[in-house]
Amino acid sequence: MTADLLAQPGLLLGAVLVFALAGVVKGVVGLGLPTVSMALLALFMPTGQAAAWLLLPSLVTNVLQMRPAASLGPVLRRLWPMQLGVVVGTLGGVWWWGPVGQAAGARTLLGAALALYALWGLWGRAVTLPQDHQGWLGAVAGLVTGGITALTGVFVVPAVAYLQALQLPRQALMQAMGLSFTVSTLALGVGLSGLSGLAGGSGPLDGAALWASAAMLLPALLGMAAGERLRSRLSATAFKRVLMGSLLALGCYMLFD
Repeated sequence: MTADLLAQPGLLLGAVLVFALAGVVKGVVGLGLPTVSMALLALFMPTGQAAAWLLLPSLVTNVLQMRPAASLGPVLRRLWPMQLGVVVGTLGGVWWWGPVGQAAGARTLLGAALALYALWGLWGRAVTLPQDHQGWLGAVAGLVTGGITALTGVFVVPAVAYLQALQLPRQALMQAMGLSFTVSTLALGVGLSGLSGLAGGSGPLDGAALWASAAMLLPALLGMAAGERLRSRLSATAFKRVLMGSLLALGCYMLFD
């Protein structure tokens, strides 16, 4: 399937523009590259193929977001139960349901995930989690996030809501999101490359898909750099509202299409 898409210049150009836009969003608000790219790519390619294409752009941009490394240790020690849940949920989901986007109702679930994430981003209230319950709640949030990742390729729901409920300082929150998204990307990559075959699917991560993912890395990085420059000039709050409104519209479209 990827080879067929690569032979269509119009679709390839569309994918480049999608990743550039998603990179801009990532640079401005610190998240959204997988969400935006999955939402838009799913309009003209299978969900599983879109998930395969976003692996390298998502991984590299999230690793960059984890900087500086010197302050990453405390974040990792606090969030390891969540990350364990993400891995178990993602790999278990891919093994159980098969390749991303091929399970029945996966497109509807993707729409629901996008809509819920957008609604929470627009109107959700700040929540503070008790320190004594953050460990097991993090593991549950990770498991649910992993399951949604396995079904849809989107790994922001409910991970971002949980991380924001920890009331972390801004830099620690950015690092925490980068860490969580990196773990999700790696777990999804393992699932796409092998475990989906155990569930009866061939899996969308082949050589052509890896080349496509590598090709999408440059527009994503350029977009992210542009977004980081825009962050100092634009209101991140206003930009996020536009983003969430767009994701809500896309999510509703997928739900009722």
